[in-house]
Amino acid sequence: MNKVVTIDEAVSHIKDGMTVMVGGFLSCGTPHKLMDALVKNGVKNLTIICNDSGYPESGVGKLIVNRQVKTLYASHIGTNSETGRQMNSKELEVHLIPQGTLAERIRIAGAGLGGFLTPTGVGTIVEEGKQKIEIDGKVYLLELPLKADAALILGHKVDKKGNIAYRGATRNFNTIMATAADLVIVEAENLVEVGEIDQNDVVTPGLFIDYIAFGGEN
Repeated sequence: MNKVVTIDEAVSHIKDGMTVMVGGFLSCGTPHKLMDALVKNGVKNLTIICNDSGYPESGVGKLIVNRQVKTLYASHIGTNSETGRQMNSKELEVHLIPQGTLAERIRIAGAGLGGFLTPTGVGTIVEEGKQKIEIDGKVYLLELPLKADAALILGHKVDKKGNIAYRGATRNFNTIMATAADLVIVEAENLVEVGEIDQNDVVTPGLFIDYIAFGGEN
């Protein structure tokens, strides 16, 4: 199967109402071309799972400004004033999750686990609606896995089978999101032939990748 598609072809698989994970950390490691294509095609009522809502002029922030997001799961929204405005006006449902908890909820979804225990958030608003479990006198929250219909991630070097090497900190949430979604699309900064990536540099094996977005929008 040829996994390589254009940017527009890749985002055509994202439909109204889907739950979508987006890699990146304050635009570092974010698949910006895929985000721009989603803005252009106008898909709506999305549930977005990401570290943060970015900036109004880039990444996930553009989707929020364009009112394409219905629900947001993130650890930080402070750099995008439009996210806060929509949250306060009840236009956008926002679930704020401690960053480490967010990462682990995604990771355990990819690992097929049913949940994990953490003391983070005990005694705060974070514990509302969650099961509390006491072990050896210490209280923990039971956090459940976060899974998505699709994940949009960024790879620095991607071969034609979908094996991915990342560059520095751009790997952030991309690696775990690749394992926690039914459909995974990687935006390739560089597309290479199979064998051109040293096997020791491959972080995400191609078996997780459904489509490689590269080579323009049309």
